[in-house]
Amino acid sequence: MVAVTIRNLPEETHRALKLRAAKNGHSTEAEIRAILEDAVHPADSVKVGSALAAFGRRFGGLDLDVSRDPAPMKPATFE
Repeated sequence: MVAVTIRNLPEETHRALKLRAAKNGHSTEAEIRAILEDAVHPADSVKVGSALAAFGRRFGGLDLDVSRDPAPMKPATFE
């Protein structure tokens, strides 16, 4: 696991982090980890596939008549 050092953190910010950690029942280090995780991986982020599906639904979707070809695939030739 990677270690990160934060320099020049104002004392007031450090106190606020300690209070927030105590309120949430975490150590200060665990609270900072949680804050960083939430910042880079927000819970409300939308995955690309979900966004594309929603986009398609918004514009009426796409009706494809797709059927699988049961024939075996032919190997590629490089001649």
